[in-house]
Amino acid sequence: MMYEQSDKLLYRRKRKPSYTVSAILASILLSVFLFPCQAIAKETYPPHLIQTVSDRDIYEGMLALELLKCPVLPEKNCEEAFEIVKNCVVRIQMGNAYGSGVIWEMTPENIVIATNKHVLEYWDEKVSYVHFPQGYFAQAEIFGVSSQYDVGFLKISNDEFTYRELEGLRYVCSDISAYENLQEGDAVFYVGAQEGETEGFFLGSIGDTKRYIEEFDEDMLYGYGYARAGMSGGGTFDARGNFIGMISGGTADSETASVPLGAILEAYEEIGKELSYEAD
Repeated sequence: MMYEQSDKLLYRRKRKPSYTVSAILASILLSVFLFPCQAIAKETYPPHLIQTVSDRDIYEGMLALELLKCPVLPEKNCEEAFEIVKNCVVRIQMGNAYGSGVIWEMTPENIVIATNKHVLEYWDEKVSYVHFPQGYFAQAEIFGVSSQYDVGFLKISNDEFTYRELEGLRYVCSDISAYENLQEGDAVFYVGAQEGETEGFFLGSIGDTKRYIEEFDEDMLYGYGYARAGMSGGGTFDARGNFIGMISGGTADSETASVPLGAILEAYEEIGKELSYEAD
């Protein structure tokens, strides 16, 4: 079958950003107020605050506690999981062309969007931008592209948002163990950028977690389902809402090819190393 790009293992975790003392204090206070049963073993009194906490400190505290990571369901339910993860998927507009992406990581300084390398071939900073489902529009720059996989990343400065807006965003849950536990026939769903009033949500199932596909010249997550034009760079999720791959293409016979999560993690690590070498 011919696959069409749908816009015409080092398994290392994402690096943890460092936080300021104020952010750590904010995270402690958030823990006290959000998890009182764990924090109060006997009668206690409100803490004596020795300094004020800024909006940035609160935001960084939420990052430190991973409160902005998209939650996953305890039980499998694709429709319910979609309602949780749909705000993690963005539209990458490049003039008259567009693709999809996912909020991959949020840091004290930036938001990182993961998408396909072939989507970023159309990227032109003069006319391109990222459209969030919450209605936000943001300028971005290419953070890096993989030398091996159909994966690339955009970087958006947090200055494009207020801290309240940032606190309303969520990044995908990229748990490699969820991918490793996938079995043939497992239910999945695909999410791409919204097209007008139509949401890019389609059900599918796992065909093979590692199938070489000549058109991409790499092992892909092979599935059964529908992927329409403009969904390249969007998310493939399991039935609990774990991000397990990135949509790269599909066929007229309802077959899909996604970049596996492990390859995305490896690509992100590769780009981080390249940037550190350049800094040196």
